Amino acid sequence: MTTLDPAPRRPRRDARENRAGILVAATETIARDPHASIDAIARSAGLTRRALYGHFEDRDALIREVVASGARRFNDIALRVDDSDPRLALARLASLLWQEASHVQVAAAIALDDAHVHQTADALAPLRRTVVAIVRRGQDDDLLRTDVAAPTLARLIEETARAVITRMDASSPEARSLAVRAVLSIAGMSWREADALLNAHPEVLV
Repeated sequence: MTTLDPAPRRPRRDARENRAGILVAATETIARDPHASIDAIARSAGLTRRALYGHFEDRDALIREVVASGARRFNDIALRVDDSDPRLALARLASLLWQEASHVQVAAAIALDDAHVHQTADALAPLRRTVVAIVRRGQDDDLLRTDVAAPTLARLIEETARAVITRMDASSPEARSLAVRAVLSIAGMSWREADALLNAHPEVLV
């Protein structure tokens, strides 16, 4: 009689839920403190340090997963922006990213940590390519500032958005609008031009 090898066991439902809970707790905890300890993250997740290590071998492994998870969300958002007007595309991208406030904040926090800067850059490469493409199109159409090369301007836009994100309360009613306007400003639009654009497309901030 032939004995079949047992099929690989799938992770138990509670194990999957615990892992997901750890990632949520890590995201929220690191958004508040980029250098939060594994103990702090475990407490936030309602688990012991030992239980957390049952899912991630160390803090770096957990951080890598947090970065990867956030980057996937960011990169998916970038794929959804297809406005023909590069100014509108930039505004919509900034607004949609703001909707993912907790993930944006944790990515910004981790990106400010030198230990993870290269990993963050690699994970967000698709999003960054999208921003560069939007900027280059805007420069070609003479709609965005042309005194700075597209890759440099895209990085300035990223740094401006990150500065707003890390210094403002995401729950503030005006925070999202300010973030979008700051991006448009560094891209070369006056506050009046930004105001006109957003008034013509109120759905961007809805």
